[in-house]
Amino acid sequence: METPRQLDSGYSGTHTAKIVGITYRQLDYWARTDLIKPSLVEAAGSGTRRRYSYRDLLELRVIKTLLDSGIRLESVRDVFDYLREHVTTDISSANIVIQGTSVVLCENDELIDILRSGQGVLNVLPLAGVKDDIDAKLHPLDDAAASVTPAASTTSPARNAV
Repeated sequence: METPRQLDSGYSGTHTAKIVGITYRQLDYWARTDLIKPSLVEAAGSGTRRRYSYRDLLELRVIKTLLDSGIRLESVRDVFDYLREHVTTDISSANIVIQGTSVVLCENDELIDILRSGQGVLNVLPLAGVKDDIDAKLHPLDDAAASVTPAASTTSPARNAV
């Protein structure tokens, strides 16, 4: 269990690797090759230690998940370059779909193929929006029907026999 002091000062490389489920060697390689740099303290020569933030842990876990899904490291770099440039919120709040070697970002009502330079793939139809639209249109009709008196609605028997 991390103490509040550890949370404020970040996580060491050893703890980060353990938490994320990767080897320290992988973490070191990813930092040296600029896949992900520690956001709190970078290594500045012999004897200095990297410090990773909670957000770094999230990004590292996404990287591991992509690699575990069979996405090549070069493609993971492309995915993260795209996400960092286009996702303005926390990367962990983004939704991606992995199919084979394809990585698709679900953003608003679009599916964007990240590995094909952000090319739109499909549009997503949120069904909740369809329901809300229909409900909004039915509400005025319900109000109008309620304002009609029972005597007025029986003036045409053929109309009520449906």
